[in-house]
Amino acid sequence: MGGIGLRTLRRFGRGAIVLAGLSGLAACGGVDSPVVATRTAPVEAPAPAGDGTVLGTGSVKVALILPLSGPGAAVGASLRNAADMALQESQSPDLTLLVKDDRGTPDGAREAAAAAIAEGAELVIGPLFAATVQSAAATVRPTGKPVIAFSTDASVAARGVYLLSFLPQTEVDRIIDQTTAAGRRSFAALIPETVYGNVVEAQFREAVARRGGRVVAIERYAAGNPATAIGRLAPLIAGPAPQADALFLPDTPEGLSAAGAALARAGFNPARVKPVGTSVWNDARVFALPAFQGGWFAASDPAGFAGFSQRYRARFGSDPVRVATLSFDAVSLAAALNRQYGSQRFADATLTNPSGFAGVDGTFRFRPEGISDRTLAVFEIRTGGTTIVSPAPRALGPSGT
Repeated sequence: MGGIGLRTLRRFGRGAIVLAGLSGLAACGGVDSPVVATRTAPVEAPAPAGDGTVLGTGSVKVALILPLSGPGAAVGASLRNAADMALQESQSPDLTLLVKDDRGTPDGAREAAAAAIAEGAELVIGPLFAATVQSAAATVRPTGKPVIAFSTDASVAARGVYLLSFLPQTEVDRIIDQTTAAGRRSFAALIPETVYGNVVEAQFREAVARRGGRVVAIERYAAGNPATAIGRLAPLIAGPAPQADALFLPDTPEGLSAAGAALARAGFNPARVKPVGTSVWNDARVFALPAFQGGWFAASDPAGFAGFSQRYRARFGSDPVRVATLSFDAVSLAAALNRQYGSQRFADATLTNPSGFAGVDGTFRFRPEGISDRTLAVFEIRTGGTTIVSPAPRALGPSGT
């Protein structure tokens, strides 16, 4: 599928901009999330540091702030390549990308943001990590220029600081929606005592309540040691008459391996109580666990990433990191908005179009408070693999539902 350029701008649904002719991809836990599910693509060696590099010759300047040296440099190099690819595949983008190296540090991000604004950037794309996003945003927001960043930490989002990333909150909403739509409304949960666990527990409680379900019980456990918590929960999820009909268990493949063994000892039957989780389940080790056969998890459809990866390999001779599509979509979005909206191209009202935008990763939108929604598929685990049981919708529903 190599060489697919940016399609002519057209309307999607009630007004979403289509950025590329691909949609969806495989799951990922996010860059600065405590867990990263995907294990499919080797990380390439970093390209030469790009601080001061200019990509493109257009009249509209956009900053690209990434860790091109220091922590995260290999990921930053792949994101930079993806941005370059988006620029080349866009139709007359009229953009100049000001590439800045934040060195993976807050001080570096602050310096990079200040330099970019001084050079006339109207939009900042990046940085990658929560701490660097926070630092760059503190420099950029007083100027009234927007930031489109890649952190998975929703606490750094704000009006004018938009997160184009794979947020766990969106995955929790999707899997709870699918589970309750299938008639399962009584939930038990086993959640690790981690930062990630704290985030998904809060969203889990909210999503179950919003869908009219009930939480039978929640047990927390030290990371990697779920056996005691499963013992306490066993009377509600195992045996001939469980009180829950779904078990939410958002853990890493390592944590799920330990949980699977303990669930089997407790007599857990996944045919009776459906296991459900987030994109961190997207790992062959999880697919082989008997306790999770028939389980569901929410993630991006893999088709878009496959096509993107093919084009990336043809151009750069190596595999992209999983989150490289975020940089591609951000630059494609900047080019598309510039073509259609003129002086209002990066205004808050433009960026928060409720119909959203369709890119490589499917349809996404920015909420006014800075977090993003995106369309996701629901996968079922079946004997060492997965199948999609609910495709990613083409359009997003009303925000907040």
